[in-house]
Amino acid sequence: MPGKSTITVHADRGVHPSRAVAPPIFQTAAFAAEDGEAFARAAVAPRGKDFYTRYGNPNHAQVAAVVAELENTEAAMVTASGMAALTTAVLALVSAGDHVIGQRSTYGGTASVLLNLLPRLGVTTTVVDQTDTDAFAAALTPRTRLVLVESPSNPLLQITDVRAVAGLARAHDVPTMADNTFATPLNQRPADLGVDLVWHSATKYLNGHSDVSAGVLAGPADLLDRVWDVGLLTGATLGPVDAWLLLRGLRTLPLRVERHNANGLALARALSEHPAVARVHYPGLATHPQHKLAAEQMSGFGGVLGIEFGGGFEVADAFLGRLRYARRSASLGGVESLAVHPASMWRGMLSEEQIAASVPLGLVRLAAGTEDPADLVADVLAAADASL
Repeated sequence: MPGKSTITVHADRGVHPSRAVAPPIFQTAAFAAEDGEAFARAAVAPRGKDFYTRYGNPNHAQVAAVVAELENTEAAMVTASGMAALTTAVLALVSAGDHVIGQRSTYGGTASVLLNLLPRLGVTTTVVDQTDTDAFAAALTPRTRLVLVESPSNPLLQITDVRAVAGLARAHDVPTMADNTFATPLNQRPADLGVDLVWHSATKYLNGHSDVSAGVLAGPADLLDRVWDVGLLTGATLGPVDAWLLLRGLRTLPLRVERHNANGLALARALSEHPAVARVHYPGLATHPQHKLAAEQMSGFGGVLGIEFGGGFEVADAFLGRLRYARRSASLGGVESLAVHPASMWRGMLSEEQIAASVPLGLVRLAAGTEDPADLVADVLAAADASL
């Protein structure tokens, strides 16, 4: 297999629709067919690229080709957002009366699907401590139809033993689905660890420039065909311009992730020694309780860290206000550093009780961008100093 930088530049060559070096944007809702037979084939081809943009588009196909090769999966597909990728896949795989297992430490949107949406649709759910593989085993029932994992988790950066959980689920004929947004396929490939479906909020690292909302799913073609069928009905279609921007972002993913990894580790090391900080959650630190497991299944540790302040809600919020470079924003994965207070952000997604059970009130999630490491470290240390 070629290197990852080569993949990001050339993996879509087989689906490239023209000889242009920079791919064109196919800003069209529909495509014409040469004859009735060709039209009929295009109308039923799963994840197609030349019938109707809700069914697929050449720009979609190019992104999918790159992501599939990066994740080492048979195929991939795009959606309008990361949440569209998650909900479309879940709706394709489970029905009323089924059971789904998820994690206690997970993205707020995923938690809301597990705790709020699925129960309304007649699907029971169980959330477990992801650091305890035995908890997944104990949660399995004869009605379990899906296991959702996220590693590292948002925002506590906890690690799931992905290989063990995927093997456990497969032994019971239950598919697994992994959120690989934080790690990216540059740092971790869940399919290599036995996961069936991998999904990303491509809004984050895959795009990398904070100018696109998109989602991606990668996995076996037959499984993605089932998801695509549901996607046709939900209409969570990624626009051609956004797909084109996502592809352009993917071209530089290896270059950016290398700097994100370096900046994340530098910030984690600097803040872990600060007296205002009660704890730094970052799997690249030797003090992280799951550092060894993280090192076994990841090749890099990413740019996101959780900073837990002993002073609680007010101190965390004040720290955010003092940062010069990291802006207060809900996203991550762009070239600019961003920071957020999850306990504040998730108020619109979860109840106060659910938030308190998910994250410490004094936790700040800091996503390191690609700025110079020395500038970021000096900035966060100055903001932490003022918190004493």
